[in-house]
Amino acid sequence: TKTETATRVRQRIEAVLSWASVHGHRSGENPARWKGNLDAVLPAPTKVSKVEHHRAMPMDDMHDFMLALEKRKGIAPRCLAFVILTAVRSGEARAATWDEIDLAEKVWTIPGDRMKAGREHRVPLSAPAVELLEALPRFAGCNLIFPNTQGRKLSDATLAAVLKRMKLHETATVHGFRSTFRDWAAERTSTPHHVAEMALAHTIKNHAEAAYR
Repeated sequence: TKTETATRVRQRIEAVLSWASVHGHRSGENPARWKGNLDAVLPAPTKVSKVEHHRAMPMDDMHDFMLALEKRKGIAPRCLAFVILTAVRSGEARAATWDEIDLAEKVWTIPGDRMKAGREHRVPLSAPAVELLEALPRFAGCNLIFPNTQGRKLSDATLAAVLKRMKLHETATVHGFRSTFRDWAAERTSTPHHVAEMALAHTIKNHAEAAYR
């Protein structure tokens, strides 16, 4: 019933069995291999279900939403606001640490091992983002910027719960705010396309173009 989940599970099973074969723990064909194997008997994932994009809040609704979000108490609403102000993925903000932040230079440097593309990503911090960070409490023995009550990383569901409590979960998603940012950059600013894509840390599919960039 969850095509994307099924695809990822198959990929991981294939990877585990391939590792086992290379290290001599098994022999024979990999039953989880897709190309030239399962693709002969199963429909392609794209034929099973259509791709559904994350619900995104219209940019004209953002002003009132941010004012309402600012009134919410707790770490989760602050983390969600930081996600929106920096246009990053939820996991990148939830795992953010204080040593990644340079408040003097107003830059957040996310190491490559925490980025989807595996490359370091530098985020310029706007005045509201800096103000948000400066107002946050610091917890002894915890380097996370947005820890939960146990001092560990917030879950993605925690941020989604903020939208649910605001009765917006049916019209917006946490990841969808990146799409809202992209719409704003394209329709309300003169930002070049490639700069907006870099701000979102999107990978360039064309290898030649990526090399020149």
